Amino acid sequence: MAEKFKRMDGRELTEMRPIAAKVGIIPNADGSAMFKSGKTIAYAAVYGPREHHPRNARNPKKGTLRCRYNMISFSVNDRIRPGPSRRSTEISKITEWAIAPVLMLESFPGMVIDVHINIIQADAGTRCAGINAAVMALAHAGIPMKDMVSSISAGKLDKTLVIDLDKAEEDFEEGEGPTDIPVSVTHSGKVTHLQLDGKINKEELKNAIKMAVTACDEVYDIQKKALKNVGQLIEGAKK
Repeated sequence: MAEKFKRMDGRELTEMRPIAAKVGIIPNADGSAMFKSGKTIAYAAVYGPREHHPRNARNPKKGTLRCRYNMISFSVNDRIRPGPSRRSTEISKITEWAIAPVLMLESFPGMVIDVHINIIQADAGTRCAGINAAVMALAHAGIPMKDMVSSISAGKLDKTLVIDLDKAEEDFEEGEGPTDIPVSVTHSGKVTHLQLDGKINKEELKNAIKMAVTACDEVYDIQKKALKNVGQLIEGAKK
């Protein structure tokens, strides 16, 4: 009988790290939220809708979502150079693409909605935590939305599928190494964002996405409770 795969922190294969969320954390923002996954903490602040400058960048038919993702220099053990980077620029656009499908931007022609996402502590899954915080902040700001978006990372450690990799698992080097699959889905089950870094076959990918969609139900539940209880820290029950 094959030995059962054991994760480094003792979690079950489909068990997420402890999660928590809070809405209404930045008084001067139009909407704001915090999302925590394990040791990863993301803050999001929304400003707008407001006039889009420069004028030639305006879309006369609908509003523009503009996201800025940033990892604070002290968010990791090795200090990172502050300011935009190729990675932060990429994740900013990915965040926009993940969230824009559920926003009713046609209600704000010629306007812009700015979302500032800051990762104050990082232990993997930062883009997913940022997306979760951003969606809550947009809802808190009263931006009309067709649905909610929740995000989580599925993955593969050697030949074993798992959910919500931490940094130690992202650095896993045994066998085929790690595969990281960040996924964002609406509450109705539509995928708005999918990335893949590593090796995985078609059937494994299908199963990993199913695992992520199931896990996002729990993320959604925390997001919803946080929005209903502004100012209160809402925590997910550890399984």
